[in-house]
Amino acid sequence: MAFPIKPPVKPQLALSRKALPEGPEWAYEPKYDGFRALAFVDGEKVYLQSRGAKPLLRYFPELVLPQGRYVMDGELVILDDDGNEVFDHLQARLHPAESRVRMLAELTPALFRAFDLLAEGKTKLTKAPFAERREALAKLIAAAPGRKKPASGSVELTPLTKSAKTAGPWLFSGEGVIAKQLDAPYRPGERKGMVKVKHVRTIDTVIVGWRPGKEQGTVGSLILGLYDEKGTLRPIGHTSGLKAKQKRELVETLAPYETGETGSGDPSRWDTDRELEWRQLRPELVVEITYDHTSGGRIRHGSAIVRWRDDKRPRDCTIDQLV
Repeated sequence: MAFPIKPPVKPQLALSRKALPEGPEWAYEPKYDGFRALAFVDGEKVYLQSRGAKPLLRYFPELVLPQGRYVMDGELVILDDDGNEVFDHLQARLHPAESRVRMLAELTPALFRAFDLLAEGKTKLTKAPFAERREALAKLIAAAPGRKKPASGSVELTPLTKSAKTAGPWLFSGEGVIAKQLDAPYRPGERKGMVKVKHVRTIDTVIVGWRPGKEQGTVGSLILGLYDEKGTLRPIGHTSGLKAKQKRELVETLAPYETGETGSGDPSRWDTDRELEWRQLRPELVVEITYDHTSGGRIRHGSAIVRWRDDKRPRDCTIDQLV
């Protein structure tokens, strides 16, 4: 394939902020929970590149992209029957067995949500303003054969608005919002011209154990749990990022709640692949935490403590809080 830009291409990245930037120079898109991907298409020839510059197409053989000659930036997602993104289904695709990949491709087909166009025909568009690139992308997808939604069966254009007020609800109904400067060029690998504001969620959780920190006599992380519909306390993740003073003081705070049960190298007990020492606690302490991603009923990344909830019963900390 001959393009004015060739793979690998580093995708343009977004700078994290706590609030949406506002003004006529900004446009807004929903933030998705998927795999960032760049599609290099030349007729029936397709090369799909991951954010880390690895080839992806063999894992997503069901993708049907609009014919033409272009380079498109977007996000691969897999949806459940209710239209919710399921990150676990994406991860399951990264399997060495072709037979399993093809089976999953039929059961859980992927969708390419397109949001930028880097090249079309022989024209390189990276220096063009985002507004111009977005208009060209919309025309490309609108002209694609097949169903209009999604185009060609596997591609859809991401929603876009120039109103921060209209974009506001996306902060609470999905993964957050990406804000883009309308006059900004595409800057590969740079965090300029784009801003991301994540959907920060809070839940009340039970502290079911703790792991020692690297420094002796400190707490490294708290193991968190929630009660399922059967009344079973299930580990759902951990919270770290504790300040140095907290790490030292928590050893004494947690000591009265220890059951005496400890262990290490037992990943199945705490649902983790890492072999770490743990100390079990009686389920009597509750903390409110923030988190931004879940997968398979667990918090995907570490969370942060908002406050201790002495006013909340541990039994009221239920799994249905996870969204």
